[in-house]
Amino acid sequence: MTLAIMQPYFLPYIGYMQLLNAVDTFVFYDDVAFINRGWVNRNRLLANGRELLFTIPLKDASQNRLINEIALSDEPKWRDKLLRTIEQSYRKAPQYAEVMPMAERIIRFQASNQSNVSIAEYCYHSFSELTAYLGITTRLVASSSIYENSHLKAQERILDICRQEGAERYINPIGGVELYKPEPFAQLGCELRFIQSKSVPYPQLGTTEFVPWLSILDILMNNAPAATLELLQQFDLV
Repeated sequence: MTLAIMQPYFLPYIGYMQLLNAVDTFVFYDDVAFINRGWVNRNRLLANGRELLFTIPLKDASQNRLINEIALSDEPKWRDKLLRTIEQSYRKAPQYAEVMPMAERIIRFQASNQSNVSIAEYCYHSFSELTAYLGITTRLVASSSIYENSHLKAQERILDICRQEGAERYINPIGGVELYKPEPFAQLGCELRFIQSKSVPYPQLGTTEFVPWLSILDILMNNAPAATLELLQQFDLV
């Protein structure tokens, strides 16, 4: 079984989706500290040929709180505003008619009890929608829901999740190559690998110069599911 662990990001860039698609089980690391100005609640679209940063507003966000403790903002208009931005940016995109209904379900998602949903739940729901649309069968797990090991820190906690899952391979983003060494994983019978994404141009709406590393939403608006899945295979394991 191949495993990956990442903080939940909202509509992330292609490298995140490549990692999710490359493993059997993907753990959303949602009971760790929130990072201000990180990618948990932000990403980039393409608007009028230029990248545009969008942000999901949060309530009382702080690096002293866990991701799954932080709720979405009570402000009532941000969902409508974000959907208008997506519509204005992509209404002429080839896959707009197929993708926009999913984008609306993702952005309008609310908790079943009508209380404010956390950013962790919001991201988790978005991945349920994305994987269903693309036919990705990776098992999705929230770290807060199952492992009961929040007392462990850093690599020790990653290793414990690998142990509990019986992982034979753990794949980490390439940025962790200086943080993790293969020997502790090998002691568990687990191979450590790193994923390195390739920047693969695809036709984008409204620009002649390709803008890489945008939200997966940009890829989906411009590529049918089969073509998107081909893009998700464009990486190296090192």
